Amino acid sequence: MKNTATLELRGISKTYGNGRQVLSDLSYTLAAGEYVAIMGDSGVGKSTLLNLIAGLDAPDTGEIWVDGIALSANDDDAATRLRRRHFGFIFQAFHVLPHLTLLQNVSLPLLLNHLPLDRAETMLTAVGLKGREQDFPRQLSGGELQRVAIARALVHRPRLILADEPTGNLDPDTAQEILQLMRAEIKANGAAGIIVTHSQAAAATADRILLLTKAGLQPLEGGSNA
Repeated sequence: MKNTATLELRGISKTYGNGRQVLSDLSYTLAAGEYVAIMGDSGVGKSTLLNLIAGLDAPDTGEIWVDGIALSANDDDAATRLRRRHFGFIFQAFHVLPHLTLLQNVSLPLLLNHLPLDRAETMLTAVGLKGREQDFPRQLSGGELQRVAIARALVHRPRLILADEPTGNLDPDTAQEILQLMRAEIKANGAAGIIVTHSQAAAATADRILLLTKAGLQPLEGGSNA
């Protein structure tokens, strides 16, 4: 993949049914290999923004482009294929499938994209779950489930990684290990990554920290360029 803009937000606005506007004329460009953290007060629209980028909701105005393709130009099937192949999601609710083993859960993106399955075991090892491949989600703690969700989001080397509070259930040491893994995957695969977080320590692992306010995305100091 050439090193061009992976994500472009062009004049994005979103208002809820009760009339409360959370995003107004928001524009931003994220290039391949870039990793940013978005912070902001509760209710300002951070999770809404991730859902819009993921194509799980649609903006009232504006357009979202991924790898030069407008999301609005895709029909449902094309949008599903785009998300399946090029997106990696880490959401607070985990969405780990209870009837599948950990290995089967992490293998799903590989199966859906007709990719070799050996990387699933590698990613479980990378998130500290080696030897738990045949366990079921009911046997795991909240922090362990979060690590499964992270392994699944990264396993197929997506072009765009979207993470909503990905370390909320992890102890500080494990959180740092997971965040460094995410950063390494983004850099190694020429992906782009967005993490939404309230944690200063988590945000500090990103290249840049952005504050989401009613005025849009404003840069903050404190990111890492290591």
